[in-house]
Amino acid sequence: MNEPRYTDLLKSLPATVPFVGPEAHIRAAGRPFAARLGANESGFGPSPRAVAAMQATASDVWMYGDSECHDLRHALAAYHGVGAENIIIGEGIDGLLGLLVRIMVDKGDPVVTSDGAYPTFNYHVAGFGGVLHKVPYRDDHQDPAALLMRAEETGAKLLYFCNPDNPMGSWHSARIVQRMIDAVPDGTLLVLDEAYVDAAPDGTAPALDPDDMRVIRMRTFSKLYGLAGLRVGYAIGAAPLIAMFDRIRNHFGMGRIAQAGALAALHDQDWLDHVRQNLVTARARLGQIAADNGLHALPSATNFVTMDCGRDGDFARAVLRELMARDVFVRMPFVAPMDRCIRVSAAPEADLQVFARTLPLALKACG
Repeated sequence: MNEPRYTDLLKSLPATVPFVGPEAHIRAAGRPFAARLGANESGFGPSPRAVAAMQATASDVWMYGDSECHDLRHALAAYHGVGAENIIIGEGIDGLLGLLVRIMVDKGDPVVTSDGAYPTFNYHVAGFGGVLHKVPYRDDHQDPAALLMRAEETGAKLLYFCNPDNPMGSWHSARIVQRMIDAVPDGTLLVLDEAYVDAAPDGTAPALDPDDMRVIRMRTFSKLYGLAGLRVGYAIGAAPLIAMFDRIRNHFGMGRIAQAGALAALHDQDWLDHVRQNLVTARARLGQIAADNGLHALPSATNFVTMDCGRDGDFARAVLRELMARDVFVRMPFVAPMDRCIRVSAAPEADLQVFARTLPLALKACG
């Protein structure tokens, strides 16, 4: 029988899915969620101006999107005070991480991350044959000093650091992050994932330096902008590094509607402020729900709240299963000791009421 000639690397990899998607859970259950609180989407929705822009563009989808994402790139450059040559747009941060790993990592190359941090990054590293070196969290925060030390020890090509952090919701100040950038070992590129920075307090993100070759910064329209279904992310970095993406990227990967929606969302900062206000209310409400049920809500600079269930990972997994059995979709960290927690997305009050009614039932069922 004639079979495709797969690479040795591919044959060595297990079948891996970093996250089981919400729709897969719905199909397995045979019914919709009562509350969708697990994917850190924005239930507050996108800007009405973005929706109108996408509707107006719908009749033009017979044309490919602009392969250079010209208008969106230049608008983002103006918004951040950098040059268009410092911006690359891609299919969400996930897509850009995959391209970056392809650019930087050969088989056997060392890469450093935190144990329990964003698993999709690890998925890309494994897919290109890189070797992951992991550092434990410290007090529910990523540990900058330990990450830098491991990067120095291993000669890491990439050092992944998410600030604010997923899955814990914790964050480091801009001062600490800048010190980390300044201390990156020669030959190591800091991958600064700022997917949640729009939800963070002032003083979380250091000033942008578009000429700094030591760091590339990732942003997204999937969180507070409410456009997760469009898959629009972007990276900010030094022009020579950004130019490398053009050698391997899918040049027509960004659809016309996605570009129009993201551009209109960027121009509607009033809506973003509106979402931020709702987010503050929702995080406080989730904190109260946690306290009412004997759980501890960790401080959050994201659009979710991580709740310490007060026991071990087996107990938290049981709580999650009971919530899912009652059609409340939440997620949890994968690695101990963070897996003592569940992670709940901020959402409108109607969804939080469902969670508030269901959580005590789930906890009771767990004993």
